[in-house]
Amino acid sequence: DTRGFPPGFFVVRSIATGRLLDVTANAVDDSTELILYPEQEKSLVDSLRDPEHDNQVFCVDPSGALSSRSSGHAIDVEDGRLVLRHRRPIVHPFPNAYSHPLPQFSYSAETKEISVTFDTDPAYPAPTASQTRESVTEAWRRKRYILSSIPERKPKTFMDDASAFLTSAMNTPLSFFSGNRNVESSPDAVFGGELELHEDEILEQDRGEEGEVDDSPDPLRRV
Repeated sequence: DTRGFPPGFFVVRSIATGRLLDVTANAVDDSTELILYPEQEKSLVDSLRDPEHDNQVFCVDPSGALSSRSSGHAIDVEDGRLVLRHRRPIVHPFPNAYSHPLPQFSYSAETKEISVTFDTDPAYPAPTASQTRESVTEAWRRKRYILSSIPERKPKTFMDDASAFLTSAMNTPLSFFSGNRNVESSPDAVFGGELELHEDEILEQDRGEEGEVDDSPDPLRRV
């Protein structure tokens, strides 16, 4: 069972970015991160492809694990990132962050999505005094895990910052310029302000339209 993926070897292309799933720097080390990167080999005919770019080629092995062709290692999820995973022995208490069943990746031709199924909570939390292992387990089972690219904004220039400052100044009440005086802020005023979060601090479901802009010249995208 290839779980929706084609039999044999294949590439995984992001519809959002056009980039391919790629093992960083063609490395083979355990925990090497997988990224999205521009296609390095255009031919999809195996005999015509340059094997130097097999880090962008994958397969589903006989055990059902999504695997990298270049290294032969399976793909795992570590701290929310896709990584290469060397086969590891069972270490107790099992499962744990080091030793656990590999996740199952499935492709839907209908939705064009790759979903991830875990046999155990991928965060590997220890139950607290008020939680049983069963309650911890059920919480993560209700979640749906989908692979997606993380948008990357181009770095702001001096002119961008100057424009933002002028816009902010023009929209600020004139009392802002009226001198230094102590003003007591109410909780509503404090929490009504704006906090600037980095891209990796925003949950996928909380991204607005601006957060979906992907205009960075950097060829690399994270998954």
